Amino acid sequence: MVSLRVFGVLLRQHTHKSLPGFGCMRYYSCETKQVPKMRFVQFLRKNDERQRLGVVSEDGTSLVELSSGSCVSNDMVSFIKQNYSISELEEKLKNFKSEEMNDSITLLPPVTNPEKILCIGLNYQDHCEEQNKEPPKQPMFFSKFNNTLVGPRGNVIAHKITNKIDWEVELAVIIGKKCKDVSREQAMDYIFGYSVAQDISARDWQKERNGGQFLIGKSMDTFLPIGPSIVHKSLIKDPHDLEMVCKINGVEKQHSNTNNMIYKIDDMISRLSQSMTLQPGDILLTGTPKGVGMYRNPPEYLKPGDVIESEIQCLGKLVNKVVAP
Repeated sequence: MVSLRVFGVLLRQHTHKSLPGFGCMRYYSCETKQVPKMRFVQFLRKNDERQRLGVVSEDGTSLVELSSGSCVSNDMVSFIKQNYSISELEEKLKNFKSEEMNDSITLLPPVTNPEKILCIGLNYQDHCEEQNKEPPKQPMFFSKFNNTLVGPRGNVIAHKITNKIDWEVELAVIIGKKCKDVSREQAMDYIFGYSVAQDISARDWQKERNGGQFLIGKSMDTFLPIGPSIVHKSLIKDPHDLEMVCKINGVEKQHSNTNNMIYKIDDMISRLSQSMTLQPGDILLTGTPKGVGMYRNPPEYLKPGDVIESEIQCLGKLVNKVVAP
């Protein structure tokens, strides 16, 4: 039997088909010894269009459906707003039935209806260096829309209007409660959890067209794979010390650590909250390290048939195929 790392723990390889949306953490282990259940997912069952809410085990082999009970809705944002304590939720989970993950379960983006998706550019020192740019003196924020969201196994569309589609693995932060005018010291208290994100970009629209505005280049349909779950913040000892990797067709393109962020998560949340109210379920993308396609020599861009693997320590892995429109 071959041992695999899934979500950071050793798992005996199963003989059934691969688990839907759960990547194999071959490189990294999660050293936290806290409760291993608070990994929240949204999913569909085969031949059923009703969105459901659940938690998965740390190894990704079992699922508890939360939306089958009376305590929560089937929507992640509504669930986050209920503000359950971990101990309270653990107690409730004892009354829910666990089931084995299988191919009849399709994972959705763990948040499908955030009010805001906020991003930061040039937030890794080495990403600035590969562009021959000085790090920004102030954080550079921009946004994406909900139409970009796809799940951990969802397809990325190679839209006909662009031929410069690029990859960017990023740590995603999910806001847990209403956040306005908070200090850096308080900011981390407003986080619900973390996820893996892939900030797909149409570089021609981002850099050359649309008057230099990022919006279209960043917000084309399917340009934000995210998941496979939201890992509750209690399971992550330090979000500023997580290994991250992006591979294209099995070839490593990005390999870094979140400790290379220029503006840290608490700083980002505090700054944003001075101008806008962050709401439960809002997604904050925290930047990408070096190794993107645009700044390789020669430049490399995604095309139909390519497979993007995005992986972050303790959080899991996305596997997304690029497809023709």
